[in-house]
Amino acid sequence: MDRENPATEESLEPVETDDADDVEAALALADEVYPSWSERRLEERRQLLADAADVLRENEEEYAQLMTREMGKPITGARSEVEKCAWVCEHYAEYAETYLADDVHQSSPEAKALTSYEPLGPILAVMPWNYPLWQVFRFAAPNLVAGNVGLLKHASNVPGTAEIIEEVFLEAGFPEGAFQSLIVGSDAIEGVIEDERVRGVTLTGSEPAGRAVAETAGRELKPSVLELGGSDPFVVLDDADVETAAEVGVQARTLNSGQSCIAAKRFIVHDAVYDEFVDAFVEEMEALTVGDPSEEDTDVGPQAREDLMKDVHEQVQDTLDAGATLETGGEPLDGEGYYYPPTVVTDIPRDATMATDEVFGPAAAVFRVESEEEAIGLANDSSYGLGGSVWTEDLDRGERVARRVESGCVFVNELTKSDPRIPFGGVKNSGYGRELSEHGMKEFLNEKTIWVQSASDQ
Repeated sequence: MDRENPATEESLEPVETDDADDVEAALALADEVYPSWSERRLEERRQLLADAADVLRENEEEYAQLMTREMGKPITGARSEVEKCAWVCEHYAEYAETYLADDVHQSSPEAKALTSYEPLGPILAVMPWNYPLWQVFRFAAPNLVAGNVGLLKHASNVPGTAEIIEEVFLEAGFPEGAFQSLIVGSDAIEGVIEDERVRGVTLTGSEPAGRAVAETAGRELKPSVLELGGSDPFVVLDDADVETAAEVGVQARTLNSGQSCIAAKRFIVHDAVYDEFVDAFVEEMEALTVGDPSEEDTDVGPQAREDLMKDVHEQVQDTLDAGATLETGGEPLDGEGYYYPPTVVTDIPRDATMATDEVFGPAAAVFRVESEEEAIGLANDSSYGLGGSVWTEDLDRGERVARRVESGCVFVNELTKSDPRIPFGGVKNSGYGRELSEHGMKEFLNEKTIWVQSASDQ
């Protein structure tokens, strides 16, 4: 696979792709390793996962720099991503025994009824480039410790990261075949899902890709989990701490150079604080440092590919052509690299592109509303439902509004984020199923009911 550094437009050394024979060998190995891996004592699997956390920390700088070269992630964010992957490994190493414990149910006096949580087999993960380490580890950690084995089809612009993820598990002591990366294009995925040795599939990516994977998985009667992006609302009510909301809002929009499915994308601001918020928000956006992602003080790096930068610019221009107002940014930066500046657009028609589509870059759409009720209505006026954020000094009010936002998660006075301790996923066109926490761990387990009746009571 060809690779390119998006900060410099320089070609990186290509990574050799796997052919059909390589894929078959990987599937055969996964099928061969699964029985012995699933039968290993849970304590052994937990220890190996804790060892994987150690490997990640020992090689943090190497892995961070690789992500920065392959997809342009600012180096400080890349280091944080490696640490977060170590955290998810440690979390499941610590809590797997609790999460996998049998559930005991009511039954007749002469019997015992329980649910046992048992692995299914090889699980395929189709993962994106924007968080190339974290997206994979939040799948791999719970599934491996539960006894499944993993197969990864990573995005085609981060094949080097795909390779080092497999190396992390091997270095930690996992058996060969417990986790494998398939360096293949998207055209190979349908056949892998259809293979009888693969027992489930999870995808994080675009809506069209999710629909294609879901169709194949459904036809094969295999469980699937889909996380398909979002257009998250960031609701600022009339009693919000405006200064803090603006400061955190900038971070929520530009984290990972704006390339995040749970980034704040639609800023819905009450009229009473609208002008104050916009002024503070624009000032904070303009203060960000855009530049070389390998530099420590860079806030916003390049977009991961040239076509992605062009997509963001087209969305901004379409919205301006529809009558919106440009407050700052709005033009790709001159010079090498695929840089798009922090951008703020206001006065947006409700049917304009930035109001209806997901904008996967550092461009914010700001809307003025007259009431709490209108804010909730606009927040829910989207085909997506991944995350959301509500800002108010009244915590009871914040929780009440959060309950009415149609999404998989809502944070009050905080930016939306994923966390190993809480379930993550969306509704509507943002997909279905959950990752992380106990809920995510059980998506690819057989929830087996066992009824034990006393023989003397037959």
